[in-house]
Amino acid sequence: MLRAGISIDPAFTVAPVNRRTFGSFVEHMGRCVYTGIHEPEHPTADEDGFRQDVLELVRELGVSVVRYPGGNFVSGYRWEDGVGPVSGRPRRLDPAWRSLEPNTFGLDEFVRWSRKAGVEPMMAVNLGTRGLQEAIDLLEYCNHPGGTALSDLRRRHGAEQPYGIGTWCLGNEMDGPWQLGHKPAAEYGRIAAETASAMRQFDAGLQLVACGSSYRHMPTFGAWEAEVLERAYDSVDAISAHAYYEDTGDTASFLASAVDMDAQIRDVVATADHVRAKLGRSKRIDVSFDEWNVWYVSRLSQQVPEEWTFAPRISEDAYTVTDAVVVGSMLITLLRHSDRVTAACQAQLVNTISSIRAEPGGPAWRQTIFHPFAQAARLARGQVLQVVVDSPTYGTEKYGEVPVVDAVATHDEDTGELAVLCVNRSQTEAVELALDLRAFPGVRLAEATVLADEDRLAANTAEAPERVRPRGHPDAVCDGERLRVVLPPVSWNAVRLAPTG
Repeated sequence: MLRAGISIDPAFTVAPVNRRTFGSFVEHMGRCVYTGIHEPEHPTADEDGFRQDVLELVRELGVSVVRYPGGNFVSGYRWEDGVGPVSGRPRRLDPAWRSLEPNTFGLDEFVRWSRKAGVEPMMAVNLGTRGLQEAIDLLEYCNHPGGTALSDLRRRHGAEQPYGIGTWCLGNEMDGPWQLGHKPAAEYGRIAAETASAMRQFDAGLQLVACGSSYRHMPTFGAWEAEVLERAYDSVDAISAHAYYEDTGDTASFLASAVDMDAQIRDVVATADHVRAKLGRSKRIDVSFDEWNVWYVSRLSQQVPEEWTFAPRISEDAYTVTDAVVVGSMLITLLRHSDRVTAACQAQLVNTISSIRAEPGGPAWRQTIFHPFAQAARLARGQVLQVVVDSPTYGTEKYGEVPVVDAVATHDEDTGELAVLCVNRSQTEAVELALDLRAFPGVRLAEATVLADEDRLAANTAEAPERVRPRGHPDAVCDGERLRVVLPPVSWNAVRLAPTG
């Protein structure tokens, strides 16, 4: 058995846990919206057509903020199509996902759904086929109390009170040649800056996110962020980062995907700080990691329909135990960077690249990746601690030598509780992990679970929705001074320690 150790001290902190780290993403892609969160004919549907079985799972997942309506979809979207009486809304073609869009779910429905789900809405504006005027029109419709044409229009649509949306994404993946309205960095930076400045004339307190590179391996990564921020630095608060990973046969590298995510965050932060120094500014630009997940994107070309189709099944992958461990390691990375990653959105919420699956007229269930997210959202409280992991390493083709064990810890001074979240990336070896607790006198083991399976490709289905789930940890022991826990191969592990008495 391999052995590893963790060193932590409550005096050495990174930053407070930001609840926006536990965000998600709803895009009009595949069945995320239609027969996902919205299905008026479903037995559980409420008066707004929202699936209550899905709503219950969203609340259990612990989602804090949801980005909407895209994604690639937003770059061709007319927000006016999704407000007012449903009977008068137009049907459109969505070229992003070659879909027929009926607009029976739009902005008004999303805000009502967000309130029922208990999540904060994060809106994206279309800077692909549209621009500044449409963005400030949308802002007025959403946030102005009344007495103007657009705010009174919202009130006539049944929303007397303003929506109060505070966080706005200035377009989506505008560096990508696949994006409607794709622009070079200089042009996008100018448009983002002028749109942000105009939006701040309406509300100076908005949180505004500029588009960073779509992926770390884009040929313009780094240079794009630098050029955009040189033009928009004073007008925005954060720059976006996106990352998706899949197992293409090199499972050792796949399990180490968070190493790449960690490097991406460090690179984006370094670039933003370079621009800060160059411009002589005092404020810091943070990172909004507003798309991340395991996504089998190599299968996408076979799933996007050739014919225009309503709510096609796109990227409805059944996630495995291995996928869940990778998702857990990415959550560890996001938490570890809480000093600069101030928001993160797992893509997506339901059916498409999702933590939750739902069948039309049928059941909804938790995917394997649901569980690390839900546990991290529930357990991570207070301050993120600096964690020193003494771990053996293993070799990967993509990332070289990487630690077998990765971990993060949080400490809530108010309750005295300590949470430790960790993964074992080894495919063959268990790891005995030791944590010295002398800096946390008087704690006891309150909860310890493990997500693992002899079949690392095991997944949850409609027929077996509980096949993979966290179970009580059989090998976790705490004597008050030291925690010892055995991490099975390819496993996600969550431990909560609480004061005695």
